[in-house]
Amino acid sequence: MRTHRRQTARGFEPDARRRAGDHAHLSLDRLLHDPNPSEPSRRDVRVDAVTASCHRSSPAAYCDALPAIVERLANVAGKLDPSARVPTCPDWNVGDLTGHIGGIHRWATGQVEALTPERIPASKLGIETPDDPAARPQWLIDGIERMVEVFRGAEPDAEMWGWGSDKHARFWPRRMIHESTVHAADAEFAAGFDPAVDRDIAVDGIDEFLDNLPHAAYFAPRVEELRGNGEQVVLRPSDDDATWTITLNPDRFSWDHSEAQATASIEGTAGDLYLLVWGRRNASDQSRFKFEGDRALLDFWVERAAI
Repeated sequence: MRTHRRQTARGFEPDARRRAGDHAHLSLDRLLHDPNPSEPSRRDVRVDAVTASCHRSSPAAYCDALPAIVERLANVAGKLDPSARVPTCPDWNVGDLTGHIGGIHRWATGQVEALTPERIPASKLGIETPDDPAARPQWLIDGIERMVEVFRGAEPDAEMWGWGSDKHARFWPRRMIHESTVHAADAEFAAGFDPAVDRDIAVDGIDEFLDNLPHAAYFAPRVEELRGNGEQVVLRPSDDDATWTITLNPDRFSWDHSEAQATASIEGTAGDLYLLVWGRRNASDQSRFKFEGDRALLDFWVERAAI
């Protein structure tokens, strides 16, 4: 069991309330299905300096990449027993995983089709997950063409609802690239494979993750605990010149691409750092990561930021 840490007068101390691999996906499912959710507070939700636009690709480029990522996920999952456990999402089996991502894709498709400023629950979009978990990988593949068609047909700058920082249609192709990439890795972990994430996707994805993270407190409330007294966590990819500096302020966290004197820093490939921020890699893995500084601070960040 990994320990979690809370900030006290003595610094960052262990907190064992969560298990390894815990994520907020079940709460995110509530965002899909709850017909009357209470909207998240926008208090303190802002990001300083250079943000997610820095490494962003065009919506068309995301649409080009989506089919291969989704097919990879479905092909791996389709070879597994649907009842097999997903180690990186311990409450799920493979059938749950494919049902979740297939539903997310159709929900995002419906949101972009409607271009409304209000969230549409899945129940109003007629999304029906196959009862037979073995049929879900094909169901996942069957939704790709329509999703990409709708994303391509939308004006990227069209205003609409989105749970993250970008309230435009362009939010969704990017979000689905990273939703699909992370869950493709989950399927590969379930199959006993060692996932590899494309460097460019990973660099863009860490930007996207950090930009959206303040808004994720709606379904991952421990994000609100990401506060401090100016401590800085720095992520350094060994295969790219990007740098992410995360500052824990008393009222919120902020981030930018500046180089800083880190309180804690971790270096690894962009793909491994991407899986780390999504809670799919362990910072203790010395074969992948080089760490310097305050390890308790790094654990505090990783465990509260994993959504």
